[in-house]
Amino acid sequence: MTDESKAKERVYSESEIVERLKQELPHWRYENGWIRRKYKTHNWKSTLMVINTIGHLAEAAWHHPDLKASYAWVEVLLMNHAAKGVTDKDFELAKKIESVVQWQPGKEAGSLEGTPQTDQRFAYVKYDD
Repeated sequence: MTDESKAKERVYSESEIVERLKQELPHWRYENGWIRRKYKTHNWKSTLMVINTIGHLAEAAWHHPDLKASYAWVEVLLMNHAAKGVTDKDFELAKKIESVVQWQPGKEAGSLEGTPQTDQRFAYVKYDD
């Protein structure tokens, strides 16, 4: 990306960000210049799997979030460092992360059953139902 195209990226105002999150990403919030989302997991193994998933999506998109993590959660923070604010890139990556991390195959018509949430040995992400 050239410096000229970076300069053309639209940086959203706080009120625009809050409204877009409300409409498009209701589990995300705006705080201290970042759009953020905390995903709750069942254990460290699940946490690492979520981190790796986000890492893959971010690398493929060439847009890299900050991550915070502990035993049973991962927090994603998105802000376009080059543009010094929240841009369309942040919203697009947030939507992709949301759709992949929150995917529950067992709730779809199909042969994939999803992880058994009732058996804690296999529980994965604490999904937003």
